[in-house]
Amino acid sequence: MLQAPRLTTSSICLLLISLQSPVNAQNATTSVEAESPWLVTPTVSSDPKLGTTVGFVLGYLHRFDEQSNRSMFTGFGTYSDTDSYVMGAFADTYFGENRHRIKAGVINGEIRNEYDDFLGTGETAKTEDSIEMLFFRYTYLFGENWYLGGQAISSNYAIGADGMLGGVLEQIGLVGFDSNGLGLAADYDTRDNIRNPTRGRRWVIHNFAYRESLGGDESFDAYSSNFVDFRSFGNQHVLGIQVKGRWTHNAPLGGYSSLALRGYTRGNYLAEHYTHIDVDARFHIKGRWGAAIFAGLGCLYGSISDCNNSEDLYPAIGAGIIYTLKPQAGFVIRAEYATGEGDNSAFYLRLGHPF
Repeated sequence: MLQAPRLTTSSICLLLISLQSPVNAQNATTSVEAESPWLVTPTVSSDPKLGTTVGFVLGYLHRFDEQSNRSMFTGFGTYSDTDSYVMGAFADTYFGENRHRIKAGVINGEIRNEYDDFLGTGETAKTEDSIEMLFFRYTYLFGENWYLGGQAISSNYAIGADGMLGGVLEQIGLVGFDSNGLGLAADYDTRDNIRNPTRGRRWVIHNFAYRESLGGDESFDAYSSNFVDFRSFGNQHVLGIQVKGRWTHNAPLGGYSSLALRGYTRGNYLAEHYTHIDVDARFHIKGRWGAAIFAGLGCLYGSISDCNNSEDLYPAIGAGIIYTLKPQAGFVIRAEYATGEGDNSAFYLRLGHPF
């Protein structure tokens, strides 16, 4: 495991995909005419390492045909007290009687990080990270609940630092790079409602082959798997379980896998491979109000035997409040607090469930 600057190509790619609001694949005929197609909500995150970040999400729902789910077009922007910003726009579209799905997006940002203990040296440091990225995924319904297709990504990622720190970053390989990749994607989904599921499963597996021949600076491979299972219990309560992993081959440090549990700053800890299990219990309280408790355990490793070492294991636990913003469309807002080992902790106000 390596503690490293927080912005990585892998972490921004995960951010881009996770910010897209998926649409119900099983309830395409559910009526939402009574609700406005517009969605506006603030977002907030705060942790002791990165500071406080505030922002917004603006979304618009549209149905291309009566048999297809409503597509979602979103834009977002964030600004932090370290004078950092990230902005982006996304499309999550469904058409052709739900046979076709396209996810696409663009991100631009400047991230200024401040470290009290840079890479365990005891020295304070400041870095400035830049990111520009384009993402596109197309999948087609090939069988019952199975979508198969391909994806592409192009990113320009750079870390800037002055003086001795710049030399340190260069020596350990954290200087950023241009990367272009192509890959395949498979998506199996039986959830009853993708935005706010109460039962069913989803398993997404995909890869990116980053190649210099595609115009990038590096050639390496990244593979990802995300399995979730939802079960109802009691009076409208839901138990969600996620098993997620990312594995790399010949990746530079900027392409390593990042710890992705709530309570930790994404990109702050890196290794070649990563796996976690995350359990999220969602309780209905009254009307639109609910609550959640959650716990997870992640491992960053070079070989699976590293997960026998407690230094490579990262626990997380937390709780929060859930408010259903648009019942018919399944949108929720979650305000939650999560804590991990050491001084890792964070508060979030965000749109949608974490999975």
